[in-house]
Amino acid sequence: MKLRGAVTFRDVETGVWVLEGDDGKTYELAGGDRSIKKAGKRIEVEGEVDGDALTAGMVGPLFRVTRYRFL
Repeated sequence: MKLRGAVTFRDVETGVWVLEGDDGKTYELAGGDRSIKKAGKRIEVEGEVDGDALTAGMVGPLFRVTRYRFL
């Protein structure tokens, strides 16, 4: 699955990095590397939504990143 959007930081619990998707949904990012964790960056990510994962952030489904590129 591919998603595009903007990376933001949410100050929830210990803090979480999320993708505010162009599809109007918010996804918690898991995987990738530190370079994608910069607020305001626009990226395209590939991976899978893990609908069974529970996180402390509770900002949306967890998206497990396998590949990414900056837009």
